[in-house]
Amino acid sequence: MFTGLIEEIGTIRRVVSGTEWGSIAICCRDVLTGTKIGDSIAVNGVCLTVTSLQKDGFTADVMAETLRRSDLGALGQGSPVNLERAMAADGRFGGHIVAGHVDGTGTLIRKTKEGNATLLTFSAAPALLYEVVEKGSIAIDGVSLTVVSVTAETFTVSIIPHTGAKTILTEKQPGDPVNLETDVIAKYIRRFTTPQKEEKNSRLTLSFLQENGF
Repeated sequence: MFTGLIEEIGTIRRVVSGTEWGSIAICCRDVLTGTKIGDSIAVNGVCLTVTSLQKDGFTADVMAETLRRSDLGALGQGSPVNLERAMAADGRFGGHIVAGHVDGTGTLIRKTKEGNATLLTFSAAPALLYEVVEKGSIAIDGVSLTVVSVTAETFTVSIIPHTGAKTILTEKQPGDPVNLETDVIAKYIRRFTTPQKEEKNSRLTLSFLQENGF
């Protein structure tokens, strides 16, 4: 589990990408402290397992599902990435619950200044926007952020100067993709409140339960 508070901006050293698998090597320093092979590090919000360690970085494998859901396969040598180690049991919970399981990608469509902040507006698929609520939480490239507003096609977040300096978000330009992870609480609420299709061969249906007083 992660909190969405980025610890370091790393740099891609090498990406090996096939149609169904890949590996990624990242140059970094701060997140190596206390890290062992098998530990988890979120790379632009994607939870990856460390498979090897170097004195100035680490390597992780990337599976097919990750390539489908995220933009990691599109990164190249020299690309900056947000890095966060898994949350320690005795750490402060400063962000929100971030699983590191990216739901899909969005696209930056507008970038504007508002006082000392930068407003970023993203487009996303309707299925993702359905789980985004105003003043709720969302992880963008692994960064825990509060949603400012939501429309039928977009959502907007506000980036304070500290977040802009410590992450790669304000370096994004319109048209750039980002990894999105919606709030896990919203996912469970949606799952539990969405009627499921009744199985044709089962007597335990919604109609059966209602007829028998449930």
